[in-house]
Amino acid sequence: MSAPERLKDWWRGRRWRDDRGDTAIQMAIVFPFVLLATMAVIQASMWYYARQIAMTAAREGLTAARAYQSSPADGAAQAQDVLGRTAGDSLGSYSVSASSDGQRVRVQVSGTAMSMIPGVSGLQVTQSASGPVERWTVPGG
Repeated sequence: MSAPERLKDWWRGRRWRDDRGDTAIQMAIVFPFVLLATMAVIQASMWYYARQIAMTAAREGLTAARAYQSSPADGAAQAQDVLGRTAGDSLGSYSVSASSDGQRVRVQVSGTAMSMIPGVSGLQVTQSASGPVERWTVPGG
C-alpha cells in the first residue's frame, strides 16, 4: 500500500472515530429553534381561539341588538354574558361596545389573548359584527 493510500485510510478511520458527540452538538444547536417554533404555534393557536371567542360574542350581541325593539345596550349585555360564560383565561381584559345609527347596529368586542411568554401581555384581539336593525315595514311602501 502506498503512502497516499495509507494516509487516506488513516484519515477515513480517524474521521469516523471523531464523529462521536456530533449528535449532541447538533441537538444543542437545533433544539432551541424547535422549541421556539413549537411555542410560536401554540401562541398562534391561543390567539386564534381568543379571536373566535370574541367573534362569537360579537355575533351573539348583534343578534340580540338587531331584534325588533331592542337597543344596542341589549346587544352589549348579551355579548358580555357570552364572554362571561366562554372567555375564561383565553380572552382577558375584554370590553364590549355597541352602537347604532338607526339603520344598522354594530357590536365590537376587544380583549387580550393569553400569552405563553411570562411577563409579556398577550396579543390584542378586536372583532366586530354589524347588520341591519329589524323593523316593521308597510307592504308597498
